Amino acid sequence: MHLRSDKPYSLLRHGLGHVYPSLRKDLKAEVVIIGAGITGALVGWHLLQKGIQAVVIDRRHAGMGSTAASTSLLQYEIDTPLNELIKLVGEKNAVLSYLLCRQAIYDLHEICKQIPSKPFFNLHPSFQFASYNNDVRKMEREYLLRKRAGFNLQLLSVDDISRLFGFKKPAGLLSADGGLVDAYQLTHALLKHGQDKAMLVYDNTEVTSIGYDTKGVTLQTDWGYKIEAKELVIACGYESQTYLPKKIEKLHSTYSIISEPLFINEFWHQNALIWETANPYLYMRASADHRIVVGGKDDPFYNPARRDANLPRKMKLLEQSFGRLFPHIPFRTDFAWAGTFASTRDGLPYIGTIPERPHTWFALGFGGNGITFSLIAAQIISDVLSGKKNANSRLFDFSRTAGTKV
Repeated sequence: MHLRSDKPYSLLRHGLGHVYPSLRKDLKAEVVIIGAGITGALVGWHLLQKGIQAVVIDRRHAGMGSTAASTSLLQYEIDTPLNELIKLVGEKNAVLSYLLCRQAIYDLHEICKQIPSKPFFNLHPSFQFASYNNDVRKMEREYLLRKRAGFNLQLLSVDDISRLFGFKKPAGLLSADGGLVDAYQLTHALLKHGQDKAMLVYDNTEVTSIGYDTKGVTLQTDWGYKIEAKELVIACGYESQTYLPKKIEKLHSTYSIISEPLFINEFWHQNALIWETANPYLYMRASADHRIVVGGKDDPFYNPARRDANLPRKMKLLEQSFGRLFPHIPFRTDFAWAGTFASTRDGLPYIGTIPERPHTWFALGFGGNGITFSLIAAQIISDVLSGKKNANSRLFDFSRTAGTKV
């Protein structure tokens, strides 16, 4: 799949990152991970913490798929609002999903502290505004449900929003818990740290076939080598559908721009992550180098040529949307890029196994919570493979009915 356009900002800023060889020999391993993006890197790191050394492989250079195009917002708010998710999976499971995403933000923060290279991470609040007047009542219900679940958030009025953010919207939710991490930088930091601890990382290594038997899996690569492993983790993002017998994802195209440096310390209240209730939604954030990232204007299709051809027009639309909210900020686009993302019917990830693929674990995070979902997947899979029960393992498994139709 052609997952992104050619010039995502994180890739331009950080370059290739660390360099890893391609596989040129047969291997045996406890666990092999297909996918050297943020998901595979997090799974590998967690396995190392459990004393399990994994082999990570990718057909591209590490992190060069969707991870390089990530806008790296960390929110506990799932694309499906809590009040709607409750209808799909029940209140207990819906609330737990939100709580796990919140905890994932702080777990990622702790991981960044433990890595010697100290990859970028900042905590910021998250602000969602009501796009239309008829969204206010839904937002009020959402506020009550989240408060009852123990989340730290405020319901903002028109005057509150004007005072804190400088624009007028009918209502908003200001959540205390949110963050930013550079997913591409973090991926390379995790992989390099793992490599230093004897984790094997190979890129430019494509799997051409997978064989399953009672003892494990055997992967054949494009150069004719094989990897024999007891367990396999599929962590190759939206391309993971290739390894599944049933469709679980719906593909979309999304667009992002980043401004020239503005050298303003606070663009709006605490440089909160900003997004809206409209679907598809507009979102924006500040960057560590004093820029502003704006994204959205999604299209409901997967067609790389059409997606990339739309980019100049989408760039103008994103600029106009930002300008209507913040006419006093002199936003000028420095870089623009487009990418592919996937959604499920309930907005939740798929984490676990299926009968058709023995000894195989899927770590599939979708939508706007891909990074936090990846962290949750890494925790669940590393627990199970180390012989520890994880109470949340059934929450995102393939047996749930709400997510099966897309």
